[in-house]
Amino acid sequence: MVAGLQALQQVHADKYVIDVVDIDLHPALEAKWGDKVPVLLDGDLEICHYFLDADRFRERLSLGE
Repeated sequence: MVAGLQALQQVHADKYVIDVVDIDLHPALEAKWGDKVPVLLDGDLEICHYFLDADRFRERLSLGE
């Protein structure tokens, strides 16, 4: 998922920042997202989990191609 986000970021560098969080270091996050890792969030809103849903990501952040 991170690789896909990094590829999109090369095109849309000014639109978003990738913040990778190791949930194993945060018990509350592990309890909430443990089965859905990796998970992509925009704040508290889940965009996708397991695999990057590029269309949903672009729609959420209004990134045109």
